[in-house]
Amino acid sequence: MTHSAVDDAIGSRRSTRAFTSQAVARDCIEHILEVASRAPSGTNCQPWKVYVLQGATRDSLVEKACAAHDALRADPALAAQYQEEYDYYPQKWVSPYIDRRRENGWGLYGLLGIGKADKDQMHLQHQRNFRFFDAPVGLMFTVDRVMGRGSLVDYGAFLQSIMIAARGLGLHTCPQAAWNSFSSIILPLIGAGADEMLVCGMALGYADETAVVNTFHTPRVAVQDFTHWLD
Repeated sequence: MTHSAVDDAIGSRRSTRAFTSQAVARDCIEHILEVASRAPSGTNCQPWKVYVLQGATRDSLVEKACAAHDALRADPALAAQYQEEYDYYPQKWVSPYIDRRRENGWGLYGLLGIGKADKDQMHLQHQRNFRFFDAPVGLMFTVDRVMGRGSLVDYGAFLQSIMIAARGLGLHTCPQAAWNSFSSIILPLIGAGADEMLVCGMALGYADETAVVNTFHTPRVAVQDFTHWLD
């Protein structure tokens, strides 16, 4: 294996927000998960559990989640029913993170022609998460509640491995923390046990290369800005 092949797989990964309806073969999904299972984990605990949603099960979740998303907009008080089980984002945003978040959000919405006052269009675009951006495959990831926070570090390596392995097969992905608020809908539907916590979701499929939204590429901080060299 050449370093360029690895670099290309990592460098071409992006959060794809529009997919074609082309089906993904089961053996492709199994191959991706098998490769990703080599991801490192503390004392080899391998804390990941994966649920693959296709067909009627996927469509049922989409319907339920979109209905809940609409209901939340109509009555924000319902948010008490839909709480994330762990803090993905900080309670209070500070620079430089809030600046990067804003740059990302308004860059995406600006590309789509959605202004700050376009609440209806913003709602619909956010709801695209709960349609898996039309990807034919949705993945849900859980972890046993008994595990410590270090398992989320392990999970990061596992999720990245899935996304890179998908690129090796010409597939694209979108990791989605947006699903986390709807764990009370998701976990019973996928048959997860009461001892499991939702980590995140992910869309998997073939990118719609004609979609404007897929031309959006996020900037990255320069290496010298996040690295400290100690001699």
